[in-house]
Amino acid sequence: MSESIQESVQPSLVDVNPANPKLFSEERILPLFAQMRAEQPVHYCKDSAYGPFWSVTRHADIMAVDKNHQEFSSDAIFGGVLIDDDNVGDPHGDFFVKSFITMDPPEHGPQRKAVSKIAAPTSLSSFEGLIRERTQGLLDALPVGEEFDWVESVSVELTTMMLATLFDFPFEDRHKLTRWSDVTTAEADSPIVSSQEQRISELMECLAYFKKLKQERKDGPANFDLVTMLAQDSATADQPDSHFLGNLMLLIVGGNDTTRNTMSASINAFHKFPEQLEILKARPELLDNMISEVVRWQTPLSHMRRTAMVDTHIGDQRIKKGDKVVMWYYSGNRDESVFDNSDELDITRQNSRNSLSFGFGLHRCLGMRLAEMQMRVLWQEILKRWQRIEIVGEVERVESNFVNGYSKMPVRIIA
Repeated sequence: MSESIQESVQPSLVDVNPANPKLFSEERILPLFAQMRAEQPVHYCKDSAYGPFWSVTRHADIMAVDKNHQEFSSDAIFGGVLIDDDNVGDPHGDFFVKSFITMDPPEHGPQRKAVSKIAAPTSLSSFEGLIRERTQGLLDALPVGEEFDWVESVSVELTTMMLATLFDFPFEDRHKLTRWSDVTTAEADSPIVSSQEQRISELMECLAYFKKLKQERKDGPANFDLVTMLAQDSATADQPDSHFLGNLMLLIVGGNDTTRNTMSASINAFHKFPEQLEILKARPELLDNMISEVVRWQTPLSHMRRTAMVDTHIGDQRIKKGDKVVMWYYSGNRDESVFDNSDELDITRQNSRNSLSFGFGLHRCLGMRLAEMQMRVLWQEILKRWQRIEIVGEVERVESNFVNGYSKMPVRIIA
């Protein structure tokens, strides 16, 4: 079953703004990206709600920018890693946040190292038993043969429980983490928050809650959780609130959005390509590759942004110092020159791991293996229990040019 993205009439690219969030929530962005890759793979948008910016749409060009931190900065001082500068705030204003993903070398390394052991292989193996136990309990409680919302009942709940574990966060308050994740990536005047003031207010609540936890753990035992790591590591123990909140925002979103939306995407993918589920049942050894392919096909985070530090070139386009450069991972993962039949899900695809979804270079996703493990456990347990999970109503997508995800997915389990 092919998921065609071709349209009979293609718009002129002169005044196109590919960062319009409605293009993503209404599933109209992929035909535009295909046209851009073919006609203007490095495209300039001169007017948008985010100011002028360059779009990089082909896989090879995105990789080149992503790995070149000498010429393309991630630093929050220049706007950070999202197209929306308001995400990090104004370095000269009342609200400004900075995390290790919005830092360049040499500042970046020690900050990332402070929490990197959470994703070490020994750490992952210690988490697997708990993840499996919680997954089994949640799946066993689902109503078989009745309609329910997969996003709320499974994807959000599983990732929220894991987040609470990673932070050793009070379990009864765990849904605060989901809310703070949504607020972190939301734009002002969106379905999530009505204004930047509301967004900042809620993030200040997040900071206050975690500052209390950090203070409690600063001189306590060296427990294996992210708050303790940030509280006790010399690189982060005495960092200003702007950096502490920035790292919290990064770690909350990193532990939530990618996994949550990949869990939902796998249901949507098998709904659109049911023959692939039959292949997986017949060849369960393809499970790991299936996960990589779903991550490629979905691309849970649509873009990352950089700022040019020098006059340079991307492809045949001249980029000026200070220009905003947006790497559209969602487009690169559908690049026909890299992935044959790129709009189709193919769990036997041999190069699925060449996906851009987790980034490249210095800022490659810290929690990639943890996200993959959660997905692997989920599908191992699903395959033990049921024939399929069918979508029975309209799927609602998040209105965002960053989080490529789902807000509602009505499903029914077929045992």
